[in-house]
Amino acid sequence: MDNKTIYKKTLVFSLRRVLWDVICIAVILGFATLGYFILNKMGQNGYIGLAIGAIVGLIPVIIILRFVSYSLKAGQIAMITRGVTEGELPDNVVKEGKKVVRERFATVALYFAATKVIKGIFNQIGQGISKVGQAVGGNAGGAVGDAVGSAISTLVNYLCDCCLGWVFYRKEVNAGKATCEGAVLFFKHGKTLAKNMGRVFGIGLLTLLLIGGIFTGIFYLIISSFSTNLSVFFDKVAEAMQNSSNPNWLTAILQNRATLPIAFAAIGGIIVWSIIHSTLIKPFVLTGVLRNYLESGMDEVPSEDSFKLLDSKSPKFKKLHESL
Repeated sequence: MDNKTIYKKTLVFSLRRVLWDVICIAVILGFATLGYFILNKMGQNGYIGLAIGAIVGLIPVIIILRFVSYSLKAGQIAMITRGVTEGELPDNVVKEGKKVVRERFATVALYFAATKVIKGIFNQIGQGISKVGQAVGGNAGGAVGDAVGSAISTLVNYLCDCCLGWVFYRKEVNAGKATCEGAVLFFKHGKTLAKNMGRVFGIGLLTLLLIGGIFTGIFYLIISSFSTNLSVFFDKVAEAMQNSSNPNWLTAILQNRATLPIAFAAIGGIIVWSIIHSTLIKPFVLTGVLRNYLESGMDEVPSEDSFKLLDSKSPKFKKLHESL
């Protein structure tokens, strides 16, 4: 199966995750609104009730809905992996995806534990690069190291997803060993990593400029149409930013009354881009990245000796390695 076919057949997971995200927001807003009206009726500050209600609403979101969302994400990765490695997918990918996740991790809690370890490994490696740059080149070297570390941090979510894909692919070995193999795999094949970095950042930047730019323009036109009504709001924001205790480039923009409409339009454009990118674009990018990743290891599965590559770079990896 080619990437386009796999993407189209597994996109249902992303759409269902968006539905769950909408439900999460509705639950939080519902509790917040309820809290506001209850305290307002009691003659108290309704905004305190708004905050209390939002916090209460977070409880079912975190306990129930978040687990459902992550289960759908794991199922999507499992099905993309199957499409790449086996060249076929079942008709009901959602049902099969959930089944595969249960078989591999038994509970969602074990899935969370695996993702936590994987993210910890890659984050530690990124931090290590920053420290090496600082030690070698002082502040200049540290800046370079931080830049590289930030790039790796951006990739962590993709690396985590790919590593989970490898865990699903290597179903004949325990999840801990498969996780070690998956972590080593990305740093054993430099060309694959470079190719994936170009794909991730290139498409991400292009869609940000196109989608974010278009919606920034749309939001700016809307804000401009209501400039008189929003004038008092913008004045208060600019005044509040004048008293900021931590001035930076962002506060400098928000302090300027003239740039506030553009700033808020840009924020709206970025939010819309983020939603569209995570729902429609990222799954397509992930399909190509995951194919490159899996194919780089299918012919040469990382051996026990290769685990030493990361033992010295990540205490979390070493701990997992030694526990096998």
